[in-house]
Amino acid sequence: MEKIKQLYKQYKEIIMYLIMGGLTTLVNWGTYAGFIKIGSSVTVSNIVAWVAGVLFAYITNKIFVFESYSWKPAFVLKEFFLFVSARFVTGLLEIIGLPFLVSHGFNYSIFGIEGMITKIIVSVVVVILNYIFSKLFIFKKDNIEEVEAE
Repeated sequence: MEKIKQLYKQYKEIIMYLIMGGLTTLVNWGTYAGFIKIGSSVTVSNIVAWVAGVLFAYITNKIFVFESYSWKPAFVLKEFFLFVSARFVTGLLEIIGLPFLVSHGFNYSIFGIEGMITKIIVSVVVVILNYIFSKLFIFKKDNIEEVEAE
């Protein structure tokens, strides 16, 4: 049991990122599936799913993953801007990539949801890129230290 606690402590950030990323993915996929089921296009469904996922991800990453507890307005605005900017880059990959791949024959369904296999593949790539951006640019410890020094 002590070994498990030690491993959790050592890899807490990655474990929490995977958990919160999994929940964010469920928000994204659930939103996507819901909008497809009500008759929206792949593109519209994907954009709405992306927005829902980004909002959910910012809050959960800030609090549970990277433990960025500063709520000073200037800091939150900067952090949120960086977060949304990074997500915009990966969002473009998803928003352009998914319909492109679906329209070029990667239109395999799961549970009757058009393009869901491709959605899963694109999501895995996006999750990896999002972690890298969050870790290296958005929730850096020196960003927090900079605010605390003010």
